[in-house]
Order: sequence, then structure tokens, then C-alpha cells
Amino acid sequence: MDQQGQKSERKGLGGFFENLLRQFQILAHLVLIAPLYIIASLSLGLAVLPGIFLFKTVSGLSESWPLFLKYWALGSSLALGYFAYGFSLLIIVPALNFLFRTKLMAWRGPYYSLPAIRWYVHNGLTYLVRFTFLEFVTPTPFSLMFYRLMGMKIGSGTIINSTHLSDPSLIEMGRQVTLGGSVTIVAHYGQGGFLVLAPVKIGHRVTIGLRAIVMGGVQIGDGAKIMPGSVLLPKTIVPAGQTWGGVPAQAIDMMSLKSSKAA
Repeated sequence: MDQQGQKSERKGLGGFFENLLRQFQILAHLVLIAPLYIIASLSLGLAVLPGIFLFKTVSGLSESWPLFLKYWALGSSLALGYFAYGFSLLIIVPALNFLFRTKLMAWRGPYYSLPAIRWYVHNGLTYLVRFTFLEFVTPTPFSLMFYRLMGMKIGSGTIINSTHLSDPSLIEMGRQVTLGGSVTIVAHYGQGGFLVLAPVKIGHRVTIGLRAIVMGGVQIGDGAKIMPGSVLLPKTIVPAGQTWGGVPAQAIDMMSLKSSKAA
């Protein structure tokens, strides 16, 4: 069989499975989600190993200790075991992300399709860390390390004081970017029943205020400022040096604003 014939066969097989996914959506959802739970369970189990070892060791050493000291030691080992779990997960999850080749690219298509599986896995792994440990290392170099290992491009001097980031491999940040607390960045959105994956690009020295939301396809120029609580809708382009705010966010003339306040 020639190369063109092989490609056609692969495309035909992929199209067959995609048709099944679309026709049996509930079953398709289970098919997509079940492997994520299996992967999550195996990942969590591996990350918990150091904590189990620590607890068993302390348990053996403290067997003959006074009751108060024994329980204190066991409780402390459980607490330390949790942090051992968290730091282990920061390495294990990116390793799985690399193993499964889930680096995302710009794409538009049905939620229930073979290309969407990569998106499910990538974000499922990201959320596994986000909802179980990431808050404890935000903002620190450990959270930056995790995002970089997940494929996010982050310039030097950048501070990320938020865990509400999705699709890390589709997000690019320049140097000296500051994200305020609870800033949300999602490089995807829904449109007309389709899933759209659209990279987010943030320039150098950008400041994004508390609880602002940045959606897929947004580009923010160097030195721009996004006011707290603002919402940048998909495909919004913020020119360099401008200040934007509001819902939806629009350019703000800071000179006029200062003049009106002075008056």
C-alpha cells in the first residue's frame, strides 16, 4: 500500500471513531473521562509513596514512645508526607504530560473528537496539581517550574500569583509580567458548539490585576496594564502601553480619568 493509501486508511479509521464519539456522547464522555481517572489514580499513588514511607518509618521508631509524643510524631509525619506528595506531583505530572505528548496547538473542532482528547488529558493533569497542592507553592519558583515543565513559556522576573490557569502549553508570557491574585487565563473557549484552542500571548512588563479574566486568542502588548476584575474576551488585542478595564475590557484614557478626578 502506498503512503497516500496509508494516510487515507488512518484518516478513515479516525473518522470512524470520531463519528462514534459524536453519536454516543454520554458513552464518549465516559470513554474520555475514565482514562483520566485511571491516570490520576496512578499519579496520586506514585506521589503518595514518599509520605507512606515516612509514616511507616516514624511509626516504627515511635512505637515505644509516650503516647503524646508518639501521636505528635505520627501527625507530623502525615503533614510532612503531604508536602512530600505535593512536590513529587510537581515532577510526576509534567513527566506524564511529556510521555503522553499532550502539548496543545491552535485548533477548532467538536468537543467529542480524537484531537480533543489531548486537550482533556493536558488540562486534567494540570488540574490534578492545581486542586490538590499548587496553592501551597504560589507564588514561588516552584509554581513557575511546574508551568514551564507543562509547556508554558515564561520570561525572567515574572510573578504568577494565581492558580487559575488552564491550557499552560498555549500560554506565553514575556519578562517581568505580574499576575495578581486569582487572575484567570484560559486559552480555550466554546463557540457555536465547537471547542476552540487559541494561544494567549502576554508581552513584557505587563500587569494584570486581581481577578481579571483573559480568554483564548488574547494578545497583550508590552507594558500594558489590565485593571482588576476586567474581562478580555476572545481574540482581544491590547496594544503596547495601554491600560484596559471593564467588562468587557476596553481602553481607558488615564489622562482624562485623572483630569476628571482633579475637577
